[in-house]
Amino acid sequence: QVQLVESGGGSVQAGGSLRLSCAASTSTYSFNCMGWFRQAPGKEREEVAHVRSDGVITYADSVKGRFTVSQDNAKNTLYLQMNSLKSEDTAMYYCAAAFHFTTWPVCGFAYWGQGTQVTVSP
Repeated sequence: QVQLVESGGGSVQAGGSLRLSCAASTSTYSFNCMGWFRQAPGKEREEVAHVRSDGVITYADSVKGRFTVSQDNAKNTLYLQMNSLKSEDTAMYYCAAAFHFTTWPVCGFAYWGQGTQVTVSP
C-alpha cells in the first residue's frame, strides 16, 4: 500500500516562499510520475507540476518561473519550492504518484496524499 504524506504548508504573505515535501512509503524510483496538484475552495483540482521518470518536468503556466519541483530518490521524497507566492496560490496542495501511464505521456496518477494547506495573504 503506497502512502504519500505531505508537509510544509502554512500561511505566508504575498511574495513569500514555502517548500512542500511529500514523503513516500515506497521507493520513488518505482514511480513513473510524481506530481503536485492543488484545489482552491469552489474550484476544480488542477495540476501544478509533475516529474516523469525520464526526468521531464512539466509546470502549469500559472506557476512557471516561481515554483520548482524536485525529487530526492535517496529520501523517497518529492519537493515543491514555491517562491513569489500570490494570493491566488491559496489552496490545498496534494502530492500524487503514478506507476503507469494512461496513454504515453499522460501519467495515471493513482495514489494521493491527504494534502497540506497553503494560504497566501495579500
